[in-house]
Amino acid sequence: MSLDNAAWADIVGYGAATLTTVAFVPQVLQALRTRDLKDISLSMYAAFCSGISLWLVYGLLMSAWPIVIANVLTLGLAGLVLFLKLKQVLAEKSKSN
Repeated sequence: MSLDNAAWADIVGYGAATLTTVAFVPQVLQALRTRDLKDISLSMYAAFCSGISLWLVYGLLMSAWPIVIANVLTLGLAGLVLFLKLKQVLAEKSKSN
């Protein structure tokens, strides 16, 4: 049985989605474990989450399920780091006031 180009494209897409999503797991675990996000860039994570949101919309518009699934999961992981970083920044600001 041979696979057509669309099947190979889905296999590659799911492989890429898995790797790029799993890449965020160590950062999330570190952030949850230590609660130390001083070396995390707020602007980078804000821009990244915005970009991932746009990729998610694109995937939905194109019915590209590897893109949709990967970006839902990645947005959840990166969004958690962004939330923790924002929480830390706001706590530091309230301490200095």
